[in-house]
Amino acid sequence: MKKERVAAFTDAVLAIIMTILVLELKKPATLTLPALWDLKYSFFSYTLSFFWLGSMWINIHNEWESIERINPKTLWVTLLLLFFCSMIPYATDLVSGDFTNKVAQGFYGVFVILVTLANIALSVVLQRENEDNAKPAHIMEKRRLLLWIDVGIKFVGLALALTVYPPAMMYSVIISAAMLMIGIRVFKLDWEHMER
Repeated sequence: MKKERVAAFTDAVLAIIMTILVLELKKPATLTLPALWDLKYSFFSYTLSFFWLGSMWINIHNEWESIERINPKTLWVTLLLLFFCSMIPYATDLVSGDFTNKVAQGFYGVFVILVTLANIALSVVLQRENEDNAKPAHIMEKRRLLLWIDVGIKFVGLALALTVYPPAMMYSVIISAAMLMIGIRVFKLDWEHMER
């Protein structure tokens, strides 16, 4: 199978998942500003999940641009990644329904962490299959280091969410996303920089 087919499938599935997120948004009982404000956690959860999945899609897209070959492991790890991603709308709906519920936040956190771990695994598989192409290897390795830090932040958020402060899980996703954006810029890990 060609990488373009897998990339197109990934794009399609992620687009559907991100669309389902908006379909899960609750409607106010009456269309007033106070009623919309009452749904603030629902809108916050949706926005965070949408942009988190979107940034992951951008990073996958950038990583796949530099590879030339895929193998059966790539297909299975991609399928696993998409399975974990497919649970994000459900987990987001649980959190938006009860933002301070530790079980809802914990459920969300488990799948956010599993998506990130699957992303790391996909990066490893892609690099091994394309190890003769040393150009992107340096960037892929540094990005994985940042993703491991990202996982650590999310594990702290999960621990706090399950013990003392349930919203810590979603806030840890924001913190780790900010860390990734800063880390990518500090280490100049953008793919355009690689091509110069």
